Amino acid sequence: MSSAYLLVSHGSRDPRPEIAMQELARLVSEKLHKNHNQGNSEHVVGIAALEMSQKPLHEQIKEFAKTAFGVEKVSQNRNHLKILPLFLLPGVHVMTDIPAEVALAQQATGEEIAIELQPYLGSHPDLKKLLSKQVAKIEAQAWILLSHGSRRPDSQKPVEATAASLGAVIAYWSVADSLELRVKELVAAGYQEIAILPYFLFAGGITDAIAASVEKLKLQFSAVTFHLAEPLGASAELADLIWDLTDK
Repeated sequence: MSSAYLLVSHGSRDPRPEIAMQELARLVSEKLHKNHNQGNSEHVVGIAALEMSQKPLHEQIKEFAKTAFGVEKVSQNRNHLKILPLFLLPGVHVMTDIPAEVALAQQATGEEIAIELQPYLGSHPDLKKLLSKQVAKIEAQAWILLSHGSRRPDSQKPVEATAASLGAVIAYWSVADSLELRVKELVAAGYQEIAILPYFLFAGGITDAIAASVEKLKLQFSAVTFHLAEPLGASAELADLIWDLTDK
């Protein structure tokens, strides 16, 4: 039996996230080859994007399955293709869009390939440890965990729990409870050194916009010192968490 793994991200017009995804796929591939002990089983790791791609996700999944398993292998064995959503919140993309695309891909590939949708990255409990390491690098009186946010009901609860575990307050980029609002609240409470942790996978257009927003906040609150941490980035530690989610 052969297994293959497809890392699915949101997608971006900015080239940096795709470069980071390629690096992460390489790291996960190394992890799989190093840790898997199923004899001569073959493992392939690829990347796909839900949006900003020339083809819909189900087409990308179907094409990756052909590349990963090949016609001969598909006819001989039942193969497993595991889809790993690299998303941090259980929003509409994770709970609705990706499952629908996976279902379409399963219909197209038939019974020879079992397509299994794995838990989304943000559900891994050890993700908090990676964030804690970033928090430990910067000394500040107060921390803001800045998430993209989602309009799906209850999708904010996991990230709010994560913020609480880090001793941070939560802010959102795309929905209510904005970064500026949280900063104003902290300044009013007397904090003069504030650090912001972007709860995003990779550097890109949004993290650039966040950096620009922080520069404006520095002008608005000149007596306050601001620190902006880096997004998670492609790392061996993140690859470890993804490997763990493959439900090996």
